Amino acid sequence: MSLVSEHVGQTKKFPRSTVVVDSSAVPSPSPSSPSKPKPKRNHYTPVWIVLVLLLPCIALTIYYARYGLSGPLLPDSIIPSPSYAGVLFLVYLDGVGLVALTLLLSRNLIRAFFEKRNRTLGRGFRSKLVAAFIGFSLIPTVLLALVASGVISEVIEVWFNDQIMHVLRDSEDVANLYQEERAALASNTARSISKEIYREDILRPEHRELLKAIMARVQQEYHLAGVEVFSPKMETLARTMDPQLSEAVLSLPVGQLVLQVLDSGKLLSSTQEAPVGRLIRAGAPIMGGEKTDRVNGVVVVSSYVSESLLVKMQGIGKQFAEYRQIKSMKTPIKGGAYLFVGVVTLLILFGATWFGFYVARGITVPIQRLADGTEAVAKGNLNINIDVKATDEIGVLVQSFNRMTADLRTNKSQLEEVNMSLLKSNVEIDQRRAYTEAVLETIAAGVLSIDTMGGISTFNPSAERILGVKGDQLRGRPVYEAFKEYAWHLFQKAYDQILVEHADSLSMEGLMETPNGRLLSLGLTISRMKNEGGQELGFVLVFEDRTEFIKAQKTAAWQEVAQRIAHEIKNPLTPIQLSAQRLRKKYSEQSPDFGSVVDQATGVIVHEVNNLKSMVDEFSKYARMPLPKMRRVSLHEIIEKVVSLYASGHRDIQFVLRMDEGLPALNCDPEQLHRVFVNLFDNAIQAMNDQGRIWVTTEVDWRRHRAVVRVGDEGCGIQPGDQEKLFIPYFSKKRTGTGLGLAIVHRIISDHNGTIHAENNHPKGAVFTFDLPV
Repeated sequence: MSLVSEHVGQTKKFPRSTVVVDSSAVPSPSPSSPSKPKPKRNHYTPVWIVLVLLLPCIALTIYYARYGLSGPLLPDSIIPSPSYAGVLFLVYLDGVGLVALTLLLSRNLIRAFFEKRNRTLGRGFRSKLVAAFIGFSLIPTVLLALVASGVISEVIEVWFNDQIMHVLRDSEDVANLYQEERAALASNTARSISKEIYREDILRPEHRELLKAIMARVQQEYHLAGVEVFSPKMETLARTMDPQLSEAVLSLPVGQLVLQVLDSGKLLSSTQEAPVGRLIRAGAPIMGGEKTDRVNGVVVVSSYVSESLLVKMQGIGKQFAEYRQIKSMKTPIKGGAYLFVGVVTLLILFGATWFGFYVARGITVPIQRLADGTEAVAKGNLNINIDVKATDEIGVLVQSFNRMTADLRTNKSQLEEVNMSLLKSNVEIDQRRAYTEAVLETIAAGVLSIDTMGGISTFNPSAERILGVKGDQLRGRPVYEAFKEYAWHLFQKAYDQILVEHADSLSMEGLMETPNGRLLSLGLTISRMKNEGGQELGFVLVFEDRTEFIKAQKTAAWQEVAQRIAHEIKNPLTPIQLSAQRLRKKYSEQSPDFGSVVDQATGVIVHEVNNLKSMVDEFSKYARMPLPKMRRVSLHEIIEKVVSLYASGHRDIQFVLRMDEGLPALNCDPEQLHRVFVNLFDNAIQAMNDQGRIWVTTEVDWRRHRAVVRVGDEGCGIQPGDQEKLFIPYFSKKRTGTGLGLAIVHRIISDHNGTIHAENNHPKGAVFTFDLPV
């Protein structure tokens, strides 16, 4: 068996402390009416009567408390024993006599005190003065009482030593724990054997020897009296007993326990008294299977407690009970002795002492409570509240103290909440910072961040690899100084543009030379960084090297162009070859219609050569397209001019214009944009077979600072798979045309730092969307 100990830590908290102090004064009795003086003998008669009755009562209390105890203790009763009630009654009579004696001895002093109190002014000062007077009067009396009480306490403590009480209690606890441990051992062992039999399925007859071996091993390992296994019919299947035990112990009946376990299906235990000792038995059911509650058998484990150990355990319990019975009279004995000392003390100066403490309580007790509360606050316990019933200066002081502790508790709670919130925020910030740093370390794109002061704060490893500059050389430097030193004009242009346009982000592509002389084709995006409150934190510039990608793209594009040029050239060569072969054949045959054949063949050849020349001219124009000549013009004027040209020449075409009046003038080449709209309108008209509607829409996206233009038609639309090939040179689905129109459009839009894409229009047709910088 293995023991597992679990330690649970608990946070120590101060309990809420409330101190109740009543500093109200005793109301003054009405002065008695004047009476004739009585003889001295009659004046002391009540005192002597009380003394005659009180002293024998105290003596009887001490005698019965010491020698008159009888009967067993009643642990569940308020009164430990019947004789204890008699002693308590005597103590009660002693108390009544003491109170009567106190009133008799102090009545004159009480009357004089209240009469004087009614004639004095200044309640607070008067109370302190009276308390001081009574204090001086009580000094000899208190000393006498302390000495007598100390002697009595020492004598009684010698009679009732706590160490003896602790030893007897611990001995009884050890005996009880031993018996409980034997019972727990039997229960746990029975449960363990039951589970093992169920798990290994060794209840079958062929496993009987294995079952006996397991039982013998368990019996020897845990020093048990015996282990037995019974069938549901209460037949003994296996039995292992300690040979050192007598037959009188082993023959105790076990059938009742087995029957109860079979009926309930639960672990049960019982204790049986043997002629020589005690036998503790535990029975555990052996279940039949996972999906049934049927009991296949019962395991009974027996643990033996020897006769000698039982005798010692019973002796310890009996001695402890007797000692408790005697010690239960400790308080009455001590009370009687103190009462005797009190009677003697009262005969000296009890009246003054009682009033002195009563008056002083209104001052000293609240101050003491305040001192204790202040000390507790100094140690960190703010759960202090003093409840005082006073309206004088002490009450005001206590109320101020309570308000102070309440404010301290509130402030401490708020500080703890703020501290926890700060700790949580710091952990989240650290996690985010670590995550951001990990991303910056592993991202393939270069990242350069600029703080609000215009200094470079971040330059990740990918940026170092792309630009060939170490981050330590840039971090903390002004951005203009770094860009100028390394001639990063593309970065400078993007940074200046986002500052001038007040844009949130913008993208740009261009060429830039590194310090080691490499010419890179970069694509970059610069964005403003803002926190959750909208406060600007600076800028972040993300860039990537597209040199190899553009080279591969250009290579693939020229390969595609070469293939399409070869295809386009091959198409007219076939009829030219056939016409030449036909001429040669007719000539060799001296055919009479040779003249007409020559005329037809040469016509075909001339026609196809003209087609080749037209194709070469278009390609030459595409290849030698000039750079755009930028100037500020109105995009709407360009659109209206092109629309007016087509509206007059195509009567069956309807143009629907939706212009954004807020669109400003654009920095563009008007001639090239004129050509863009011409090519787009030609494609739309051919797709609609010279009949239908063309939509032209313009709008401004101020967030991106882009002008968005859409040209839509209601033609045949774009076939699946052709959308990615529309802007490739020489791609065309028409029988006529070179396939360079949309390629030229894409080239012009790209030269203007714009983008273009095509998609199907709804319900039919196609729509081309392009945007230009504003």
